[in-house]
Amino acid sequence: MQRLQTSTLNMVCTVVSLLVGQAISKVTQEHPSISGPEVAACLSLFAGITTLTIGLIRLGILVDFISEPAIAGYMTGSAITISLGQWPKVFGLQVNTHQAPYLIVYGLFKHLKEIKLDAVFGITALVLLYIIKLGGTRLASRIPALKKPLFFLGIMRSGLVVVSGTLISYFINVNRKSDPIIKIIEEVPAGFDALGAPSLNMTIIKEASSVFPSIILIMILEHVSVAKSFGCMNNYVINPNQEILAIGISNIIGSFFGAYPSTGAFSRTAVMARSGAKTPMAGVFSGSVVVLALYVLTPAFYYIPESVLASVVIHAVIDLVSGPKFIKELWQLSIPEFFIFIIAVVVTCFIDVESGIYVSVGLSLLLMLMKIARPSVSSLGRVKLTVNHDVGLIPSTGNSSLNHSTTSAEGGLKDMRRTGNQDRYIYVEETDPHYTQLMVPLPPGVVVVRISSSILYPNANYISENILSIIKSRTRPGNNSHHLDAVEDRTWSQPLPNEDYLNQSLPKPYLDSIVFDFSAVDNLDATAIHTLHSIQRTFDQYTSGKVVEFHFCHINTIEVRQLLIKAGFGRIGGADAISSSSDYGLSSKNDEEMSRPKSTGYGIFDNGNSVQTVKTSMGLLVTMSPDINDNDHSDLKDYMYESPATLLSSDNMYPSFHWDIEAAVYAISEKLQHKPKFCS
Repeated sequence: MQRLQTSTLNMVCTVVSLLVGQAISKVTQEHPSISGPEVAACLSLFAGITTLTIGLIRLGILVDFISEPAIAGYMTGSAITISLGQWPKVFGLQVNTHQAPYLIVYGLFKHLKEIKLDAVFGITALVLLYIIKLGGTRLASRIPALKKPLFFLGIMRSGLVVVSGTLISYFINVNRKSDPIIKIIEEVPAGFDALGAPSLNMTIIKEASSVFPSIILIMILEHVSVAKSFGCMNNYVINPNQEILAIGISNIIGSFFGAYPSTGAFSRTAVMARSGAKTPMAGVFSGSVVVLALYVLTPAFYYIPESVLASVVIHAVIDLVSGPKFIKELWQLSIPEFFIFIIAVVVTCFIDVESGIYVSVGLSLLLMLMKIARPSVSSLGRVKLTVNHDVGLIPSTGNSSLNHSTTSAEGGLKDMRRTGNQDRYIYVEETDPHYTQLMVPLPPGVVVVRISSSILYPNANYISENILSIIKSRTRPGNNSHHLDAVEDRTWSQPLPNEDYLNQSLPKPYLDSIVFDFSAVDNLDATAIHTLHSIQRTFDQYTSGKVVEFHFCHINTIEVRQLLIKAGFGRIGGADAISSSSDYGLSSKNDEEMSRPKSTGYGIFDNGNSVQTVKTSMGLLVTMSPDINDNDHSDLKDYMYESPATLLSSDNMYPSFHWDIEAAVYAISEKLQHKPKFCS
């Protein structure tokens, strides 16, 4: 994955150039009176204004919504498109390189018999580039003393090949300017000949509107990614919006010098860093060299062979195509993202780059929304832990099943009340094949449900349906005789009770309590609260009027807890409870009083020891017992200090909020045994 990120960043500037070229072609074809430089400068100005606006209104976060496979897809397609467009120049052939890649390949083979001397320069340059790259890497690994010289040779290889090719081209074409033996780039204007205010031509923006968003997207993605990468390497944090502001300002200023849209480049930044640059002053020196070249060296550019330049471009992009290793890894990790990658490559190669960008980004956003809208909702079972003196607590290997028989359920309740030796449990998904044979039943009528994401309006209904399905598959309605005696009152969608239905339902317990594991729930919205109320009303009807207790555990954020409290949850009986249950010996206190740290003498265990409790900021109680004797009750003391179950909810206002699942199930078990959990 790291190679993919580096490769992607290396070629983004090339993609921007390709997109700008496509925009220039579209505009000049429709409006021949508008020149290419005018289009480029206008795009730079509007790209700068757009990115500056994005930075000012702090929308840099939008870059995070583009997935890596989507980026890799259109980058791979772009690399293929760019490299195929350069091969005709390598062979000196006249082929329209602005058409689809497959048509370029067809034209290349069609005119292959017209191959010219340019091919010698192009192929030789390409071979030399790879010899320097691969040979230098291997030689540096064998001779460490040559590592630094070979590094500088490697970063200068493209320049050295171009200079060498230009010298040879000069000697064979110096007397043939009007009819060169090979194709050369010829005249290059010197200095800032395009200096001036850019044209504010809305016709250009209108004609380039399909390409313009892609240019903005790639510019921002490149620059922010480069900044983040080097921030991680050098241990500093960047502000994406500040980087986007820098892009905007540089492009606005650049448009007055005739520049086209530009952004930061990973390869050039890496070269600067490896060369020892420490401050932005390095950019002043490199800029000075560029200005010097513009005014002094442009006559030397006249004889640069086009085939050599094409070879340099191919060398720069061909290695950036995602390789088999990445594709195989993507297939193993995420099949949907693999298909997004393939679709992006195909669309980019057979249509155009901007279509590949839009399709890949759109599909990645759709996949993200699907994951949000369809989270995992699972039922949890418990596995009893046993003490191993060598390794500590391990899952018990005793045989058990999930059958909710009366005997096993009562045994489960007694386990929770074992004096001086609290049993410990871990809670796992019932479908987990590693623990299926080790699970012991929950207390009768208790169901534990885990929700794997925040509850928001796109997924609220789906979560509700899954919870209802889980509950109805593990419990039976509160009054079966009512359904038999009042069949005429049922709605059309309710199944007619029959003997098979009753035989399936009778072994199941009546629904008493639901424990919600909110460890992955970081946010709730209004729809989520309404959905929880709807679920509660449905279960009240399902149990024929008996109030189903909603217990919540692993509430990670204050915001979620406060929303549940405002919605009426937290008290025994759920949202419809007006006051705390007298069965628990609870008294109502205001939030200000409950927020103060305090110690109490509530007795929790049956061994007679007093248990001191200290309230935390989340309304939870840490239990501590200074009266426990180390020798007589070591197991209980270890349990109290180590078990999450000892962090019980002692908030008199909200007794159905718990630290973890074990604490919630313990509290419900106490209630089912009709033994007061707290005593003054």
